[in-house]
Amino acid sequence: MPGPIKLFVRVVDRINRAVGRVAMLLLFAMAGVQLASTFSRLFFGVPINWALEMTQFMLATYFLLGAAYSLQENAHVRMDLLYSRLDPKRRAVTDAITIGFVIFYLVVLLRGGWSSTEYAVVYGQKNYSAWGPLMWPVKSLMTLGIFLMLLQAISNLFKDIATAMGRPMA
Repeated sequence: MPGPIKLFVRVVDRINRAVGRVAMLLLFAMAGVQLASTFSRLFFGVPINWALEMTQFMLATYFLLGAAYSLQENAHVRMDLLYSRLDPKRRAVTDAITIGFVIFYLVVLLRGGWSSTEYAVVYGQKNYSAWGPLMWPVKSLMTLGIFLMLLQAISNLFKDIATAMGRPMA
């Protein structure tokens, strides 16, 4: 593979590994918010209105920022009935074909995410709830997660092509 492609793969993999590991920490933040909500309700009789919504926003962010890392680590769900019996070159060819569909899907998602985020910023969109938080922060993070997953899918495509050609990238 040419040098710029190898550089692209290294940079994207490094970024997504770092972002994925930071996203893992959101589980602790979600647990903290839910724990604070529980204590507030049990001991003080005062529910925290924003806790459930904040946890939902953090879960969406966790899911989408961690998706690229999951793709990078091959930790996603796969039907292995035939795939596991293939040799590495044939697996790479199969992955290169199927990742094309994933890339198409992610481009469509990214376009929708960008449009939705732009709307939220321009119109100051708020969620329809008692708390009424602005939507642009969570939509921005979700769109970033989709973008990072798209970059990781392209990185994986390059790695699959290299493996299919008999020159795997380490």
